[in-house]
Amino acid sequence: MPPATTDESAMTAIPFAISSRHKGFNRAEVVDQNFIEFVQLWRGDVHAAPRDGEAVLPGSALDARGFRELLESQLISRHLDLMARVLRVQNKVFYTIGSSGHEGNAMVARLTRHTDPAFLHYRSGGFMAERFRKLPGMDPVMDSALSFAASKDDPASGGRHKVWGSKPLWVLPQTSTIASHLPKALGTAVAIEQARRIGHQLPIPDDSIAICSFGDASSNHATAQTAFNTAAWTAYQKLPAPVLFVCEDNGIGISVKTPSGWIAANYQHRANLDYFFANGLDLAEGYAQVQRAVEHCRGTRRPTFLHLKTTRVMGHAGTDFEIEWRSIEELFAVEATDPLLRSAGIALASGLYSKDELLNLYEATRRRCFAAAEDADSRHRLTSLEDVMAPLAPYTPAAVKAEATRADYAEKRLAVFGGEAKLPEKLPPRHLAIQIGQALHDLLAKYPEALLFGEDVAQKGGVYTVTKGLNKTFKGSRVFNTLLDETMILGLAQGYANMGMLPLPEIQYLAYFHNACDQIRGEAASLQFFSNGQYRNPMVMRVASLGYQKGFGGHFHNDNSITALRDIPGLVVGCPSRGDDAAMMLRTLMALAKVDGRVCAFLEPIALYMTKDLYEAGDGQWQFDYPAPDQAMTLGEGRVYNDAANDLVVFTFGNGVPMALRAARTIEAELKWKVRVVDLRWLAPLNDAFIAAQAKTAKRILVLDEGRKSAGVGEGVITAIVEGGCGATPIKRVVGADTFTPLAGAALLVLPGEADVVAAAHALVG
Repeated sequence: MPPATTDESAMTAIPFAISSRHKGFNRAEVVDQNFIEFVQLWRGDVHAAPRDGEAVLPGSALDARGFRELLESQLISRHLDLMARVLRVQNKVFYTIGSSGHEGNAMVARLTRHTDPAFLHYRSGGFMAERFRKLPGMDPVMDSALSFAASKDDPASGGRHKVWGSKPLWVLPQTSTIASHLPKALGTAVAIEQARRIGHQLPIPDDSIAICSFGDASSNHATAQTAFNTAAWTAYQKLPAPVLFVCEDNGIGISVKTPSGWIAANYQHRANLDYFFANGLDLAEGYAQVQRAVEHCRGTRRPTFLHLKTTRVMGHAGTDFEIEWRSIEELFAVEATDPLLRSAGIALASGLYSKDELLNLYEATRRRCFAAAEDADSRHRLTSLEDVMAPLAPYTPAAVKAEATRADYAEKRLAVFGGEAKLPEKLPPRHLAIQIGQALHDLLAKYPEALLFGEDVAQKGGVYTVTKGLNKTFKGSRVFNTLLDETMILGLAQGYANMGMLPLPEIQYLAYFHNACDQIRGEAASLQFFSNGQYRNPMVMRVASLGYQKGFGGHFHNDNSITALRDIPGLVVGCPSRGDDAAMMLRTLMALAKVDGRVCAFLEPIALYMTKDLYEAGDGQWQFDYPAPDQAMTLGEGRVYNDAANDLVVFTFGNGVPMALRAARTIEAELKWKVRVVDLRWLAPLNDAFIAAQAKTAKRILVLDEGRKSAGVGEGVITAIVEGGCGATPIKRVVGADTFTPLAGAALLVLPGEADVVAAAHALVG
C-alpha cells in the first residue's frame, strides 16, 4: 500500500504496491509513487492564494480557476492511464496506449472551442477531459471508461474501438492513427472557408478552426508531409486554411528517438507554415504560448504549427517494458520531467492547495476512474456480427431511390444546359465520356453543395475532357484544380464532407489511387463504423480506370487492380460500360452519399470513354440516349443482354461487356449457341442473389474479368455461383495475367481479348 494520506481509509482500493526502484519495477507504479512523494516532500515557498481571475503565479497568463480545472483534467487523464494498466491484465480494459506526459494538451482544449473540429493524436486524454467542460452534463471519466472497456454503451464508437471522439464536442474519432488524419484535418479547414464562397451553411461557426494533433515521430510520415506541403501551397496563394497543427514532441516514437532539436529545425522556418512553440510541461508558462498560436490561427486563417513540448512516461503502451531497452538512469531522467510534478509544484507554490488537499484530489480522481471502469465492465458489449457491422454500410433503399430519382430542379437544369432544346435527353445518342459529363452537369445543378475537383479537371476538362465545361458553368468555387497529390485530393474530400458538402473528387488514373488508398480505407470508409454512425463523410470518388488503351501508357494507365477497392469494408464500387448506365449510376451514388453518408467509388473505363461503335466501324451501336433526370438505377442492379439465351452465360463488367457481345457473335456462328451477357455494373457489394439467379438457367458459364487471375472480381462471382447452388454447372474464367501491363501491343498479351473468350467457350463444349 502507498503511504497514507489524511484520508487513510480511502487508500484501501489502491492496487499498486510500493517497493524499491529496481530494474524490473513497473514504471507505472514508479510514476504514481513519484507524484505522491513529490507532494509529501515539497518544501517550496508558498504565495498568497490568488482569486479566480488572478494569475496562478506572478507573470502567468493562466488564472487560478483555469489552473485548477486544467489540473483536474490532467489528473483525470493520468488516472485513466493508471487504471488501464491495472485492469488490462484482468480483461476489463482493452487499450493501454496512454497520455502520460502529454497532459499539457489540455491547454489546447481550453483555449479552443468545442465547435472547432478536432482530429486527435491517441495521447489526448488531457485534451478530452478539458474539452468535456465545454458542455454541461458530460462526464469524461465515464465516457472514457466505456471506451476502454469496449462497451456497447460507449458514446464514441459503440464499443468498436478505443477512440477519442465525441459528436457533441466535435471530436471526430481516430483510432491508433499515425498521420493519416492530417489531410482530412486540413481539408476540413479549407472547407470551412470554402463554404462562404459557395453559400453553404456550415454546421459550426464561420470562424472555427480545425485542430490536428500528432507526435514528433509521426511528423516525418509521408502523409503528414503532404498535409504540411498542401497547407503551405494554399497559404502561398493567400487562400485561407485555418488549421492548427499541434505537434506533441515527446522526443521518441515507440523506441526510436527523435534527434534533438529536429522539430524546431524542420518547421520553425518553413515558409507559409506559421510556427509557435509552447512548453506543454508547464501550465503556468505554456498557457500564453498556446494562446498566441490559437489566436493567430483563428485571426489570420493561416495554417499554424504549434510545437508543444511534452514527454512520455510509462512507455508507449502497457506492453512496452522500457526497462528492457532503456537504462534506469535514462528512465529516472524522463520521469523527472513528468508535467504532473510541475503542476503539483504550481498548485502548492500558488497556495491554491495544501499538500493534503492535493493528495486528496489525486486519490479521489483515482477512485473515480476505477469506479467508472468497474461500472463500464458490467455494461453490455457487442455480441453479434449484426451489431458490429450496423454502422458500417447503412442503406435505406426507398429513401435512396427517392433521392436518386428526385427531379425538382428543372429551372436550374434549363439554366445549366442553355434551354429546353439543349437538354441532354433531347439530343442524339452519345458515347460514355459525353454522358458522364452531362450527368455531372446535372448533379451539380441538383446539389448546390456538390464540389468537383482534382488534377486538370477545371479549364482543361480532365485528361479525357470528361469534365469539359463544368468549370465555366459552375465557376472555380465549385469546380477546381488541385495540386498533384492524390492523398490531399481525398483528404480535401473528407474535409468537405465533414462540413456537410457533397464532394466529387477525381483520381486521374486507378494506379494513382494506390498512392492514397489509406485515405479511403483507413479514414473515409471507417468513420461511420468507428463513430457508431454519428459522423459520416459522404463522397463519390471518380476514377479513370482499367485497361485496353491500345498500348498507351503501360501499367500506370492500364491498371486493372480493382481488388484494393473491393477489399475496403463499406465502400460502394460501381463500373459502367455505357453512357446511359453511367448517368443513372452516378445519380444513385450521389443519393447513397446524400442519404446514407456512403463513401463511393465510380470506375470509368478509359478505353470506352470515346467508343461509339460495337461491331463495325460506324455502326454507332455503343452510343445511347441520355436518361431523363428522374431515372436511376438500384444498387446491385445488373443489365442482361439476350435474356432468353442459356447455352452460355457470360458474367462481366466494364470493358468486358462490349468485348463479350462481340465474342458472342462468333460463338453463335461457330457453336450455334445462344449467348447471354450479364453486365454486373456493381462490383462492391456484388449482388450475389442476382448472379445466382442468372446462373441457375445457364448450361455453361464463363466469367470474363480483366482483373488479374489471382486478384480480381471473378473469384467473387464464382463464389456467388457456387454458394447459390450452381456449382455443378461447367465454368471457365477468362482473366488478366498476374503481371503488370506492358507498353504498346504487348499489353494485349496480358489483358483478355475476344479470341480468349471464344477459345474458352470452345473449351466448354461437351
